[in-house]
Amino acid sequence: MTRSDDDDRFRFHHPVTVRFRDVDVAGHVHHADALIYFEEARWAYWRSVVREDATVDGLDYVLAEGRVRWHARVLWPQEVVVGVRVSRIGRKHFEMEYVVRSAAGEKLQSGTTVQVMYDYGKQASKPMPDELRATLEAFDGPFD
Repeated sequence: MTRSDDDDRFRFHHPVTVRFRDVDVAGHVHHADALIYFEEARWAYWRSVVREDATVDGLDYVLAEGRVRWHARVLWPQEVVVGVRVSRIGRKHFEMEYVVRSAAGEKLQSGTTVQVMYDYGKQASKPMPDELRATLEAFDGPFD
């Protein structure tokens, strides 16, 4: 895979196989699937960087915002590689950035998501735990 200068910001990469079910009537991957590719990479990042034994029941954040930019058509069949990183940490949230590339290195999609720390019992946001902040900063920091 050819790399570009912006790839140096991404230490974590996750392969995603484009599935036939992803293809829409226009012959390329449906626009909504970009967020699914981001989600698969985010979960792989979480299990690799934050907590190897993480389960869905143990997640203490909710997705608050997602943005996607499409650079080129994603076609089937192929495997794409999703670069993912934490780009900012706030008092109660963290932001992640993504870049999706073809095996040849072509930028296909990019975007960001915002995750808010959440207490499901209280049904309310909560402060970023110090331990999580330290883990994310150690892997992807320092942050602006």
